[in-house]
Amino acid sequence: MRHATFAALVLALITHAGAQAQPRSVVLIIGDGFDDQHVTMGRNYLAGQSGALLLDQLPVRGAVQVETVDADGRPIYVADSANTATSLATGAITQISRIGKNGNDESVPTVLEAAADAGYKTGIVSTASVTDASPAAFAAHVTIRACENPVTIRGGVKYGVTFAGCPEDLVENGGAGSIAEQLAVSPVDVILGGGMEHFVAQHETQPTAQTLAERVGVTLLSQREQLAEPHSGRVIGLFSEDTMPVKWQGTDGRTAETMERSWLNRVHQMIGSVTQPEVVKCGANPDFAAMPSLEAMTRYAVDHLSRDNDKGFFLTIESASIDKRAHERDPCGSIGEIAQLESALGVVMEYAEDHPETLIIVTADHAQAAQIVPDPTLYKSLPIPVFSPGKVARVVTPEGGVMRINYATNNIASEEHTGANVPLFANSEGAEALEPFMRQREIYHAMMRYLEL
Repeated sequence: MRHATFAALVLALITHAGAQAQPRSVVLIIGDGFDDQHVTMGRNYLAGQSGALLLDQLPVRGAVQVETVDADGRPIYVADSANTATSLATGAITQISRIGKNGNDESVPTVLEAAADAGYKTGIVSTASVTDASPAAFAAHVTIRACENPVTIRGGVKYGVTFAGCPEDLVENGGAGSIAEQLAVSPVDVILGGGMEHFVAQHETQPTAQTLAERVGVTLLSQREQLAEPHSGRVIGLFSEDTMPVKWQGTDGRTAETMERSWLNRVHQMIGSVTQPEVVKCGANPDFAAMPSLEAMTRYAVDHLSRDNDKGFFLTIESASIDKRAHERDPCGSIGEIAQLESALGVVMEYAEDHPETLIIVTADHAQAAQIVPDPTLYKSLPIPVFSPGKVARVVTPEGGVMRINYATNNIASEEHTGANVPLFANSEGAEALEPFMRQREIYHAMMRYLEL
């Protein structure tokens, strides 16, 4: 009996040791601006009103509160991608435009950096420039998100706004350099996306980020065909100058349009007539043809990180142009980017089937401008014109309906973010790691706990 007990104990120890040897990984997918309006837009178009996205198959769902503060620590209720990605990456509540820094402008370690220090492999994939806010926040630390390369770190204009640069982050001032310079020498095993212009940007006193990467033996990729072959060591793939072109566009490149108002209606909005824009159909964007898809980049990253790896990895994937095309009032561009997110999710779900200790989280950094509104208006029987004061796109869906998307956050060329909470999806590993309602900073802590960091 004593021998049987001893044998059972030995078997239990062996089993426990085997379980501990399983790779343990986290994949964080960020749909930039991917709020519930955009989730529903994607579902309606890609799966139909009665259908379901691949995303909807994930068994864990919740809501995430976005938190932002001003320079005095007071709450701001609409965020940008820099401070929200920093909250996801570091757990810090910080100011708009901060990358990897807290509200006191102090660099704070990220979950990716902690994972790399603990021996996990790490990766970043994005359809934006890899120096853009969301990907950069996981492996770089600068005061202003626009300090993307050795030139812009000295100041310039970004999104029509003049900025002073990041003098405290300059290499010659003892800082770590621009985002591109930091990524070039970072511990990240694989970085894929756009942003070549930031790696070749030359300042007279500093080497380019590309030169820095070459010095430390990074393999640099620039063509999608190069993803067909495995590479050893650190890999940085830059497939476009800045943000990668989107998969889809509207008919003839059309985006949301202003209602056509008769002259009588311009005299007084209660009289005359208003004509809605013609419907648009979503089709292929020819500029996307030479790009690797988000699915292809994700598959390469997962293969690169999992090869000869008994420890596991941390990988963040950003579907960036849900947000970027919403700024441009382009629903077809956003929906095509949601289709890309779905395909990337399929890759990591496939990996998780064979590697059960893989936590998959899908969320957004912030909400965005698009709203699905009635087509036609519910008040069509009123004897007055009823119309949106914003801009409207009427998208014909594959099931034959018309989805009317309204954009009305401001009167200038670029729409703005909105202040709603954002969705949270996860696979079964998230049932114990996550809560139904979380703050973005708590997602950071959940990922750290899952990786036992």
